[in-house]
Amino acid sequence: MSQGRSRGKAKGVQEFRPYVTRVLPVGAQIKCADNTGAKILEIIMVHKIKTRASRLPAAAVGDYVSVVVKKGPAELRKQVHGAVVIRQKYAVRRLNGVRVTFEDNAAVLVTPEGEIKGTDIKGPVAAEAAEKWPRVASIASMVV
Repeated sequence: MSQGRSRGKAKGVQEFRPYVTRVLPVGAQIKCADNTGAKILEIIMVHKIKTRASRLPAAAVGDYVSVVVKKGPAELRKQVHGAVVIRQKYAVRRLNGVRVTFEDNAAVLVTPEGEIKGTDIKGPVAAEAAEKWPRVASIASMVV
């Protein structure tokens, strides 16, 4: 008999992060919810995603993504920026059983270190994104 190797976490240890359905695939265009001047962002890459072969990587609330500004000032366009998804239309199920949906899909531009490029966030921010990104939570006017 061969000795089994453990893969991943130790037995009995569960990760607390609730499962959030990934609904924003590469190529999705979303709103920019900060005051940097960018209006529409296009997702070009989702970071830290492991998925099946030939499946498009997709993002959910709280994920760090690489984006390109599609509509906005000329100095922001035609270059790659980092962003954090703060809202998604598809329902997010919380641990207490409540399902939260938003009117739009939105993100805010951030640096790779997690600093926000803008100084204000328009609209609500999902609690999943706020707990993962403390700088986003500190600037948010409303956390839902």
